[in-house]
Amino acid sequence: MYRVENITQAYSQAPWRKQLQWIGLFMLAMIMVAMVAGIYLSVSAQASTAGREIQIMYADMDEMRRNIENMESKIAFLVSNAEMEKRAEKLNFSPVAADEIFYILVPGYSKPGQVTLANPSGNERPAVPTISPEYTQSLFDWLQERVFDPASPLVREVAP
Repeated sequence: MYRVENITQAYSQAPWRKQLQWIGLFMLAMIMVAMVAGIYLSVSAQASTAGREIQIMYADMDEMRRNIENMESKIAFLVSNAEMEKRAEKLNFSPVAADEIFYILVPGYSKPGQVTLANPSGNERPAVPTISPEYTQSLFDWLQERVFDPASPLVREVAP
């Protein structure tokens, strides 16, 4: 019995060691919680920064759209009939009467944006099938090629 007490006394730890172990475990838990909180704060800060940058970019886009619309309205004003007449008068242009206008016909010229609905006669090409060969193969042919004879593409590649 005395021997068992000596063994248990030898392997039992002093109370201050047990307290240090509990303090160590508590500190480890606190460090883990602090690390998780730090990571959470870091990710939250990055997300809020990215969100703010997106808001700034949307504000820039709105400002650019307003500038574009402002420039388009300025262009519309500059090419308005009244403004064009004022500029024409400053450059000493005068209105033209209908009998003073003449047209020159240029053979083969077509206006930009003019749509040609039909091909010129005589330039018709023969109809060529536009269906790819993969779509004309039957299911039986495909099965025969892929399942029943899978090495046939390899044989065709090797053959001279």
